Amino acid sequence: MAALLHRLGLLAARRAKTVIAAWLAVLALAVTSFLAFGGQLTDQISLPDLETTRVTDRLADELPDVSGGSATAVLRTDDGEAFTDAQQDAVADLAEEVESVEAVDGVTDPFAAAQDRQEQQGQLSESRTEIEDSREEISDGREQIEQGREQLDQAQEELDAAIDGAQQQGSYEAMQSQFAQQQEELDAQREELDSRAEELDSGAEELADGQDELARGEAMMDLASGVSMVSDDGDVAVLSISFTEAMAEVGMGDLSDVADVLTAADIEGVEVLPSGDLDMEMPALFGPTEAIGLMIAAVVLLVMLGTFVGAGLPLVNALIGVGIGVAGALSLSGFVEMMSVTPILGLMLGLAVGIDYALFILHRHRTQLKDGLELRESIALATGTAGNAVLFAGATVIIALLALNVTGIGFLGLMGSIGAACVAVAVLMAITMTPAVLSLVGRHILRRRERRSIGTRRRTPITAAMPTGRAALISVVAVLALAVMAIPVGSMRLGLPDASSDPAESTSYQAYSAMEEAFGEGRNGPLLTVADLPDGLDEAGAQEQQIAIGEALRADDQVAAAVPAAVDDDHAVAAFQVIPEKGPASEEVEQLVHDLRDGVLLDGSDVSGVELSVAGMTAANIDISEVIADALPLYLGLVVGLSLVLMVVVFRSLLLPVLATLGFVGSYAAGLGGVVAVFQWGWMQPVFGITEPGPILTFLPILTAGILFGLAMDYQLFTASGMREAYVHGASPKVAVRRGLHAGRSVVTAAALIMGSVFAGFIFTDDPMVKSIGLGLALGVLLDAFVVRLLLLPALLTLCGRAAWWLPRWLDRLLPDVDVEGAALERRALDADGDGGSPGSGGSDADGGPQAPGAGPEADEERREPEYAGIPALTSSGSAARD
Repeated sequence: MAALLHRLGLLAARRAKTVIAAWLAVLALAVTSFLAFGGQLTDQISLPDLETTRVTDRLADELPDVSGGSATAVLRTDDGEAFTDAQQDAVADLAEEVESVEAVDGVTDPFAAAQDRQEQQGQLSESRTEIEDSREEISDGREQIEQGREQLDQAQEELDAAIDGAQQQGSYEAMQSQFAQQQEELDAQREELDSRAEELDSGAEELADGQDELARGEAMMDLASGVSMVSDDGDVAVLSISFTEAMAEVGMGDLSDVADVLTAADIEGVEVLPSGDLDMEMPALFGPTEAIGLMIAAVVLLVMLGTFVGAGLPLVNALIGVGIGVAGALSLSGFVEMMSVTPILGLMLGLAVGIDYALFILHRHRTQLKDGLELRESIALATGTAGNAVLFAGATVIIALLALNVTGIGFLGLMGSIGAACVAVAVLMAITMTPAVLSLVGRHILRRRERRSIGTRRRTPITAAMPTGRAALISVVAVLALAVMAIPVGSMRLGLPDASSDPAESTSYQAYSAMEEAFGEGRNGPLLTVADLPDGLDEAGAQEQQIAIGEALRADDQVAAAVPAAVDDDHAVAAFQVIPEKGPASEEVEQLVHDLRDGVLLDGSDVSGVELSVAGMTAANIDISEVIADALPLYLGLVVGLSLVLMVVVFRSLLLPVLATLGFVGSYAAGLGGVVAVFQWGWMQPVFGITEPGPILTFLPILTAGILFGLAMDYQLFTASGMREAYVHGASPKVAVRRGLHAGRSVVTAAALIMGSVFAGFIFTDDPMVKSIGLGLALGVLLDAFVVRLLLLPALLTLCGRAAWWLPRWLDRLLPDVDVEGAALERRALDADGDGGSPGSGGSDADGGPQAPGAGPEADEERREPEYAGIPALTSSGSAARD
């Protein structure tokens, strides 16, 4: 591979203008594809096989009226006074306008809803009065019947006595017809009373049924009273918008149309605030803070390289490469659902690795030029050696990112694939575009004084190892520092950001804040709860079950309200809107969702056998977080295992890979700890522009693990390969560690500062997802490079001595010989150069490094140290050896 890259670099140098034109053509093609095929990005995450998804699908079949998604807009008066009649009429007109949007199923006018509720309350009061009046009438009627019966009984007694007297006097036959007529009259009156009694009994039964129905109505109204559309002060109202489809299936264009109607509303004295569900403002790909990060990277390059030409070349390379990668990624957004953060991640990685990979080759080329190597041969050799290391480092990052697909999480796999594509473009740009541009700028890549002193540098080899005491102290301090920074990880909670994490000046945050202040935290994250009712219920029985379930749910301390929303025609399924006490991102709501699903809230009640399930955006976010959290151990295991295997093959050691992998785990945990401290604990909130602390972005740990693993392997390669090379060529184990560290530290320092500044540029964006990813990557890169690779690992390897390079012979025979740094190519090229007498070059030493002029065989120790040991850019101007 090194020889192939050598030929590729030479070809690019000879055909520089053709190579540059080809890359510019690819950039134009990528931009054209984006303009032609680019689609709409989204901030919504959807995963198959979630419990929330299954419940939503079920509702679409059984309760279609509540299966659609919903969103809100908060309206508040500017003066804090109650809405006037004119303002209420304007709100009604706005509701009709929003309802005209095609994707909208219906809009609830808050004031009309409040009026309806008042009317219903009035009807219930009237019904209660009517029932009380009817009860009194029935009671009076029964008293009258009883009095009538008593009178009839008395008349009957009198008639019976008269009949007895007549019989005794012998006048009964003469008076028999008269007695019969009187008896008939009494019987008729008695029948009339019985009929009236039956009517009263029937009325009493109807009254009892009406009273039961009234009680159910009052109970339902009492449950519904927990959710109001207008605040108690009358200055805040909620416009509820329901969609024909579930929220995850509503198009971004449709949501944008609704948001546009709301934001365009001009109601005098009223502010209209669309909720976060309707806030379709996508984060900018590149803004002022990212530009500042890029400027810091430019300053680092200028300080390291000393020329504007040298500093500008990696930047131009990275910008062209990232333009190709990001535009190409966006051109796919018309065919696949792509999160808004996906191309931003590609931009982050493309800029960072694009600058660094070009820098590695450029720095190696500069070093060779200063040693007197001919221009094009230096370009070719730098591409074959440093380019080979770039290819290996890039492949490591690409593999780690593509491995995100093994999680089975679609959007995460797409993010990894897009990031891998941007890294692949950066690698290709580094090994083709960089040689081409280096050929055009010639020796102007060097400072003037460096051009005047070409071929005159001398080196003093490093012969002393790091003191053991210093190594032990560094090891202890570094481990303690990483351990302390990792402490917050123990309390890490995963979740998706809600409107509470948006910038304070955003309408989504203001809507969230106004809703919380007027109606409580939980109104920002209602839970759609579905209950499976017992079989064979009629309408009244289903309603009684709804009331019993609602009251049992409302009795829980974490539930502010439980409102019956709907029941199906078969009276088998009922839906409730459960309003938690806390906000949607709180730990209490997460536990509440689990308790609902486990039936904990119904235990001990009359409806304990009812099964509950939960849907809605809040529950979906919780489900998504848990799915990703479950995938994290598998992915971390894969990354750690890959790390061990790669480093065993490359460095032919067992202890070094173990230490390096543990170092990666330490820097990764410490970086996450910093993110938790800032975003979850709320440390330094004003500095980072965090409105309210909350859970950590659900896919941040797994995403940063893949990216930081690849970058950590880069830094490990740029330091440990030089250590191994020095050890193989005769240096003692401890001296080899110091030589390799000095050889690679300048380029690792520059690379880490550049990557850190690029990632840090994204920390101060408004989007909370991008902000947290930027901080996680910036912290992880800087900790891994400066604490682990440049301090901890060299110190530990020094303490381990020869054991650091031990490898069983049988394993040594099995492992392939991976010449990552192109040492064999370097020896062949420099041997040929020494024989051919290239200007300013000496012969090659035993290690394949060209000797400085004046050096001879007697410089045995210097000959044991390869000048370009390890890779890409082992020495800065002034060389590691002179340090």
